[in-house]
Formats: sequence, C-alpha cells, structure tokens
Amino acid sequence: MKKILLIEDDVTVRENTAELLELSNYEVVTAPDGKKGVEKAKKEIPDIIVCDIMMPELDGYGVLNKLSEDPETKGIPFIFLSAKTEHKDVRKGMDLGADDYLTKPFEEEDLVSAIESRLAKIAIIKAQKNTNEKEAIQNLSAFRSMMKTREQVHFKAGENIYEEGKSSLHFYMVGRGVVKAHKFDSRGKEMITELYKEDDFFGNLSFNKNSAYGEYATAMEDSLLYVVSKDDLRDILKNNSTISIELLQEMGDHLMGVKEQLMEVAYASVRRKTARTILLFAHKIKKNPLHSIRISRADLAGVAGIASETLIRTLSDFKKEGLIEIEGRNVKLLDAEKLEHIS
Repeated sequence: MKKILLIEDDVTVRENTAELLELSNYEVVTAPDGKKGVEKAKKEIPDIIVCDIMMPELDGYGVLNKLSEDPETKGIPFIFLSAKTEHKDVRKGMDLGADDYLTKPFEEEDLVSAIESRLAKIAIIKAQKNTNEKEAIQNLSAFRSMMKTREQVHFKAGENIYEEGKSSLHFYMVGRGVVKAHKFDSRGKEMITELYKEDDFFGNLSFNKNSAYGEYATAMEDSLLYVVSKDDLRDILKNNSTISIELLQEMGDHLMGVKEQLMEVAYASVRRKTARTILLFAHKIKKNPLHSIRISRADLAGVAGIASETLIRTLSDFKKEGLIEIEGRNVKLLDAEKLEHIS
C-alpha cells in the first residue's frame, strides 16, 4: 500500500481528503501545518506528498524548498493543493519542482488521478532504470559510472552527511572532496575510523528495513557525492552478482584498514601514530605526498587517537627535525620516507 502525506491546515479539508484517499486504498498520514509536515516527511518518507500552500508556521513553497534540500526527501513526488488560482502562483509552484497543482475545490477523481499518474511515472522510470542498469553494469568500474548518473548532493566542509543511529536509506560515492567516518566515545572524544576520497563508496550495506548508520559521516572539505537509495542498490546487486562480490570485497578492504588503524592507535607510539596519520591524510587527499594538505589538528588527533595537545607537541618536534612544515592549518611533507620509518 502506497503512503501519502497530506499537509493541510484546514481540519475539515484535511479529514475529508484523508478519508477519500483511504477509501482509494492508500495509507494516509497527515500534518496540520508546514513545519510539522516537513518533520512528518522526514520521519515517514512517504511515496507522495499532497500539500496546501497557505498555511501557518511554514507555507507550501517553504515545505517544498526544505524537502528539496534533503537527499532523503528530495525525490518524493509533490502535488500542491490550493485555493490560489492565478497563473503566477501555479508557475511558482512548478518552478520550485512540484509535480502537479490542483485548485480548490477539486473533484475527487482529479486528485486520485493526479496521484496515480505521478506514482505510475515513478514506477516506470524506476523500472527503466533497473533494466538499463541490468544490461550495462558488468563490473565495479561500470557501477561507478552508473553512480555518476545518479542524484548529486553537495555538502559544505563540516556538514554531516548522516548521523549515527539514523535510518540507513542511502549509499554514497565520493565525486569530489574528502569525507570522514567517525564516532564519539562516552566522554565525547572523536575517533575517525575512515577517510573516503574520490570514487570511494561508503554507507551501510545492510538491507534490513530497520538498519541504522553505525557512525557519523562528515564532509572534511566542500564535497560532491553521488547517492543511490538502498532499494535501488538492492535491485542492482540482486541483478548483478559480479558487482555484489566486487563491492563487498572493496568494502571489506576498508574494514581491514579500520582494523589496522585501531591496532595502530592501541599499540603504536605517539610519534608513529602522528607520522602514519599525516601520511594517511596525504594519501587520501593528495596523490603527491609532497603537496601541502589542509587539515585541522582536531581531525589529525581524531584519526591518530591522541589528545590534541600531544599532537601539537609532536608536530612541533617533526617541524624541528625538518620532516614537515606548518603554515596555519596546512601541513607540508618534506621527508615522507623518514616519516614512514618512524617507530
């Protein structure tokens, strides 16, 4: 049963419309204003949204704007339902990305027809996409090319991509920038578990309906990501066993890297932890390790698993020894080979 979110401040219209849609065999959730509507959309992830325009707290245009900024709700079909009939109002709604616009009072058949046509369109596009992918995707390289045709989402430096404990609905590939996966211990100390650069995949590969992210993912610099829904990813992997194996292998290699990093944090000296972390960032962010890397001391400390004060002292020692240069937040490697052999 398809789920519809109905956002309408008029109680009578809301209740009557909800009853109409339920009789048409839809599951209906409702919200009395735009602000609560946005909250419901992010919580329920409906198949389609029917929304009034003139509402308290946040009008329908504002609702569509906010949902368009969130990758989890951006692709949900959106129908405006309003008493505003002027051409400029209709045009404004469509320009914002609405799929349809019905004016009050409306005929029951018109609303149901608009909903059915939008859901049918989504189903057809999804079926065509799955068919094309089944024919075209033969290896992980082709899968990467396919990902680049998917939705693009931009994140600014420091912006969370997802949070620990939140529902795992999407899978990601880095198009540009660097992303860190990280957790916090009971004292609030950050531990960076992995860094992802261009063409790296990340996210939760569990297809359990109630699966959640086990860590945070945050952009370390302005980043472009390609996003695929878990439902689409499941279909792709089900139809392409070779990709499934290769993707699991690559994700497994990431996990081995995390294990090695945790062992390093547990047993290596402070100098070795710091040196290896600088080299890790240099490898992830720049192909040439002799270039400067722009990275905060907090992030370096988070990956190395040491206190910021200890890291700063160690960086100062490395600078005196001629291994690195420090200019503000920039660290330049002068002798990568000696850093590699620090014990």
